[in-house]
Amino acid sequence: MTPRTTTPITMTPRARTTRATTPRSGSSDATALLQRAAEVLQALGSLDASTRDEITIIKISEPISSALHSAASKNASSNSGNDESHNQQPSTAAPRTSDVSAHSASSALDAPTPASLEADLAHYKELFAKLRFSYVEQVTKEKFIRAIVGDPPLIVTPQENADLEASNMAAKASLKALKTEVALLVEDLESRSRELAARYERVQLDRVKLRELPGKMEELQKRVGELRTKQAIQPGSQPEMNLPLAKTAVLVEERRQKVRELERQVEQLSSLAPRKRKEMERLQMEVTALAAKRAQVSAAAREAKRRRENAQKAGGTYDEMEAKGRWYRASEAALREMLGSKE
Repeated sequence: MTPRTTTPITMTPRARTTRATTPRSGSSDATALLQRAAEVLQALGSLDASTRDEITIIKISEPISSALHSAASKNASSNSGNDESHNQQPSTAAPRTSDVSAHSASSALDAPTPASLEADLAHYKELFAKLRFSYVEQVTKEKFIRAIVGDPPLIVTPQENADLEASNMAAKASLKALKTEVALLVEDLESRSRELAARYERVQLDRVKLRELPGKMEELQKRVGELRTKQAIQPGSQPEMNLPLAKTAVLVEERRQKVRELERQVEQLSSLAPRKRKEMERLQMEVTALAAKRAQVSAAAREAKRRRENAQKAGGTYDEMEAKGRWYRASEAALREMLGSKE
């Protein structure tokens, strides 16, 4: 087996940005961060200029496709030369099956994709397995025929067959070991390629973020300048805005703790709300009943007052209901005196 050659893949180093703390004099740090971002972008640009092309599995397969295209062009040129040598007579030979497969492969590699490459790989594995079987069968038949028709015929002893079988077993074992090694190597390369592809995508995302970083930094600096100008125009209105970073962090933590306490109280009150709502509905029903009773008592009082006024106008005598009331009160007073009750 021929050793498999792999094309070295160089990946762009991932740009790592560090979070810079923002002290009170943050303009110098922001300028340094912008300079660092510009340097990283310049380094990435130089790497892009050195590599020029994006390295992908499709780019790695370009030598194969170029070899197929060159072979096809050579065949076409040789066919045209043969046609000219034969007084430009049209060739009536039918294309071979291998040529058709080559043409289909070259047409598939014109616009290759990872899926098409994987399908082509499976197709060629199956094709080469069939070709190997056909080759072994054909060579075996040819050797057998030459051995029996030769003069003198080739006589093979059992010992030679045993030695050949032993050598074949050793070769098969070596071939199996090489296949296992190649399979492990391919698996390792696939895992590394996936890891490198993921890292490359992360690098591309980091590059986009790094390009956007200067604009965002300028916007933040502009916003900070506006806030400082506003604070200078209105001095003393918000003394909390002039606190240093440590005290600001402490104040923020206190406010967050208050917010958490308020949220806890709101949660407790929310749990009590259904019971309070039911109690309110019950009290509302009682108030409604008492209001209706009050309306009835008020109507009865107005009616009694009206009767009393009518009785006084008629002759100064009390009506029957008022007379009963006076009698009941007098009876109650007499009973209390007899029983000695003070209530």
